[in-house]
Amino acid sequence: MRRHEFQPGRLIAGLVLLLAGVLYLLDSTGEADLPWFAVIPMTMGGLSLAALVGLVTYAVRRDRRDRISESSDR
Repeated sequence: MRRHEFQPGRLIAGLVLLLAGVLYLLDSTGEADLPWFAVIPMTMGGLSLAALVGLVTYAVRRDRRDRISESSDR
């Protein structure tokens, strides 16, 4: 398998959705009493954070790529 870029936004999104799934699993087994409206804001906040991190990562990589191409043009 070829190596790929590390994408922290996708990591955060995956962890948030995994946590939401675990919380629903705990709720369905009776281990935790979780109201439905507690998970939705947590999930939406986590996905928003993942989107923000993804945008910042993209901006940093684009800037770095532009600097490399400028230095090779000279």
